[in-house]
Amino acid sequence: MSKNKLSIFSNLASDLPAGLVVFLVALPLCLGIALASEAPPIAGIIAGIIGGIVIGFVSGSHLSVSGPAAGLATIVASAITDLGSFEEFILSVAIAGVLQFVFGIVRLGIIGHYFPSAVIKGMLAGIGLTLVLKQIPHALGYDEDFEGELSFFQHDGENTFSEILKAINNLLNNAAGAYGAILIAVISLVILVFWQSNFMTKMKWTKIVPGALIVVLLGVFINNVLYPGQLSLFLSGNHLVKIDIINNASEISSFLTFPDFSQIGNSQVWITAITIAIVASLVSLLSLDAVDKLDPYKRIAPPNRELIAQGIGNFISGMIGGLPITAVIIRSSANVNSGAKTKVSAIVHGFLLLFSVLFLARYLNFIPKASLAAILLLVGFKLMRPSLIKSMWDKGWSQFVPFIVTITAIMATDILRGIIVGIIVGVFYVFRTNVRKAVDVEKKDDSNYILKIKKDASFINKASIRNKLGTIPDGAHVTFDLTKADFIDHDVVETLEDFKFTAKLRGISYDFIGADDIEISGGMSHKLTS
Repeated sequence: MSKNKLSIFSNLASDLPAGLVVFLVALPLCLGIALASEAPPIAGIIAGIIGGIVIGFVSGSHLSVSGPAAGLATIVASAITDLGSFEEFILSVAIAGVLQFVFGIVRLGIIGHYFPSAVIKGMLAGIGLTLVLKQIPHALGYDEDFEGELSFFQHDGENTFSEILKAINNLLNNAAGAYGAILIAVISLVILVFWQSNFMTKMKWTKIVPGALIVVLLGVFINNVLYPGQLSLFLSGNHLVKIDIINNASEISSFLTFPDFSQIGNSQVWITAITIAIVASLVSLLSLDAVDKLDPYKRIAPPNRELIAQGIGNFISGMIGGLPITAVIIRSSANVNSGAKTKVSAIVHGFLLLFSVLFLARYLNFIPKASLAAILLLVGFKLMRPSLIKSMWDKGWSQFVPFIVTITAIMATDILRGIIVGIIVGVFYVFRTNVRKAVDVEKKDDSNYILKIKKDASFINKASIRNKLGTIPDGAHVTFDLTKADFIDHDVVETLEDFKFTAKLRGISYDFIGADDIEISGGMSHKLTS
């Protein structure tokens, strides 16, 4: 599709409804992540607003959506406790923003291009599967855990699976609201799936009115019109969205918190800031790469500009009492699945969060979490679609193992730890592939062998070369073919030189092809001759 067709104003019919869907997804996540981080709930909303409006404007990404990240919840909670006050913590967030801005200026965003593809896809599937499992209790009317809590081990001492078991037990004991929540969740899921069917997508008006809006409005209608007389079905309390209400303009300032600049010299503040800057930058770059893969037009977002945008966003967030911000997968995935085409959808979602806090809080507090759970269940399922798992299996073990390890690690720990484990495994397989494919021995006949170095050789290939040389029998002839290697490390040169002495003892003759054109590390001249 041409740039003109992807211009901002020509896609409002797609971007505005998508922004509304992202808003409905982001609202409970912003609140839940703040509670999981042991921060004021409004801090999550502030981060969501800035992530949408400020980062949305500055970022070069077309479909990525930023906001408070579930992966940072543990770090945030620990930092607030260690620093002793929320005011000191948000000072760290502001400083982290400055550091991220510097990261972008010095072009550290290039790191984002080196994450293994299998890990990126494993992250998407792992977050999707975790999201599905985490929404099951909410769909069953058990809302003891925060929305947006994606860690396996939860703050209340439960874990992902024990929480589901408690939700089932709650249902079997006919707890108030449980069956009402299930009915709303099931109806919502049916509508959402039907809304995306071929039959409905042929109707243009369905693109303007998102299914997510329909299920939210229907959930409010069912709970407030049909259920009130049925106490066993009626949803109230923690079964509903809960936003603090601002009654007038004079109350706005009371919802903002400002940094304690007297702690600017506190080393712990700077340690926290550096930690947030590094982790938030890595998460954002990973998410950016993942969203590029989800983008139906396969556009590539500039990573350095993204770090600059995240830095500006985190600086402003810290200055007015918001949580750390990163590019996030769940909201970005909802954005893509809702048909967004440009960054307008992310910006719209930010303005909707702002508008909702200022004017709509009392009405949003009628929304059942079961309706939102249905929306998130579908988002999660699309992230972990079976076709993705099959395609990774078809690519072989070197791709499937890092993919499945990343999924498992995310489910067993949390997003951040899971990604780290996935990257380690992914790098191991890249290393292993390079070692195995760089050197090969070809047997011409019983007494003639060719050892080919097929790419640049470094110290990591030394063990492989020694093993290959060990397979050549006594009395044979070996030709070292270096025509495809432009550079070899001194370790490899020494290995080949050492073999000359071994060859004399074993009666092996040898010669070299292409040795005169090889560049030796350090610029030293060295002739690998017979």
